[in-house]
Amino acid sequence: MKYTLAFDVYGTLIDTAAVLNSLEKLIGKETATPFMNTWRDKQLEYSYRRGLMDKYIDFSICTQNALDYACIKFHIDLSDKQKGALLDEYKTLPAFDDVAEGLETLKKAGHRLFAFSNGSEEAVTKLLSTANILNYFEGVVSVENVKMFKPSPIVYTYFLATAKAKKEESWLISSNNFDVIGAKMYGMNSAWVQRSPDSIFDPWGVAPTAIVHKLTALVKKF
Repeated sequence: MKYTLAFDVYGTLIDTAAVLNSLEKLIGKETATPFMNTWRDKQLEYSYRRGLMDKYIDFSICTQNALDYACIKFHIDLSDKQKGALLDEYKTLPAFDDVAEGLETLKKAGHRLFAFSNGSEEAVTKLLSTANILNYFEGVVSVENVKMFKPSPIVYTYFLATAKAKKEESWLISSNNFDVIGAKMYGMNSAWVQRSPDSIFDPWGVAPTAIVHKLTALVKKF
């Protein structure tokens, strides 16, 4: 069967940890990793909170606010120029090594591929283009058009309407627990990309339809 595949972008296709090298140069190797993890965790937390408060704002603002928080937490005084450079780097991060091959295999197998993100369509399009993987996708679907963030059911409904697809014929592909669980509880199939062996799937009693460690293994799950 041919499926409609909705790929999360940040952390699934695009390696957000690629900013680590720049952080190590700016703040030192000892602090860089916990700083980076705090930045990413707060970025997601801020999107959840804004969704619950019905106060949508562009995802890039969540990223900026989270960077400010990390600076405060770790007592690091970055200049506006340094922060701007980090935020600009976030717009041009690379894809994981397995992504291009995995997407090509899935596309050749006849599946429909979409990028589906909390980021704006403009930002995601630029990101995927810079990473040289934009050509694999039939379209980019952003939550900005419904002004709500994942994992709200609103965004999954919007994706299916935009892609003209049915729940049972669609898969959400993500390395983020909240996205996989959100899509599964909504009624879609879902695949968790366990990018690190240390990653733990949230014990909510909701299991992914499939688990893979690389996108190249996904085609065998259909």
